[in-house]
Amino acid sequence: MLHDPEKRARYDRFGHGTGPGAPPGGGFTEAEGFDLADALRAFMRDFGGMGGGFGEVFDSGGGRRAARNERRGRNLEIRLPLTLEEIANGAEKVIKIRRMVPCSECKGAGAKQGSSTKACPTCGGSGQVRSVQRSVFGQMISVTTCERCHGEGVIIEQPCPKCSGEGRVRVQEEISIRVPPGVMEGNYIPLRGMGDAGVRGGPPGDLIAHIEEIPHPIFAREGEDLITELPISISRAALGGKVEVPTLGGRAKVTIPQGIQSGQVLRLRGKGLKSLQRSGTGDLLVRVVVHTPTKPTDRGKALFTELEQLADSQVPPPHRPDRNG
Repeated sequence: MLHDPEKRARYDRFGHGTGPGAPPGGGFTEAEGFDLADALRAFMRDFGGMGGGFGEVFDSGGGRRAARNERRGRNLEIRLPLTLEEIANGAEKVIKIRRMVPCSECKGAGAKQGSSTKACPTCGGSGQVRSVQRSVFGQMISVTTCERCHGEGVIIEQPCPKCSGEGRVRVQEEISIRVPPGVMEGNYIPLRGMGDAGVRGGPPGDLIAHIEEIPHPIFAREGEDLITELPISISRAALGGKVEVPTLGGRAKVTIPQGIQSGQVLRLRGKGLKSLQRSGTGDLLVRVVVHTPTKPTDRGKALFTELEQLADSQVPPPHRPDRNG
């Protein structure tokens, strides 16, 4: 199944072969207790003993198969909070989870040591119950999962005292999750087989870690780009010059052009985040904010008054906004 790109994507999303776009009729899979071969074989047998040859077509081993309904373990879902630094560099996160694992006492069988299981008397060990309904139109045959053994085909006479016959126990474990660089909120990391163990030897479910981004005090994120605001003084905005700005890995110098306006953005190439889907790194966008003093000193008031009287400090008159800018 995993070699088919569409089925692989469906499994990655839903953890199994069903979901949007999957074939209808989930009740016709052996995992849910319905064996099409057994049903058709029984149907042909009731209509003249033709089941023998039919069974040879469907039985891979030449004998009758018991359609044991293995009860798959539950998928577990957790939240995985990450700092922006962990997202930028990748991380190895060690977390604690509680999950069901195979019982060490009975090795997942569910039976007490020294005891054994027996075939279910209701279904004869097939895990399925067949019923025939007769009507004027003929016979209708239905095959359902045995309610007594839940499709397993066996009955445990002496349950394991440690797991009460379930074949699994709940424990707390530490597991390691490798986080690649560039993940973002909404991504998830599936860990195959790390969910709950199945009942009495059934296959385990998966563990799904949902990525959460911890807000950063300095940077916001847009895709692979980082954004920060840089307050500068009125004089620095007018005169320009070099200033230091923080980056995710330290600090960098950026040139402020003369006469820069509040809201203009300076771009530092390659100072953003690595891309998860492609090669390359995003940029750091520095949004300049011209800081105006709210309580200037007497000396400051005098200087601003003098500056206001200069011819080149006169601001233009009101005008229509430039919607493209």
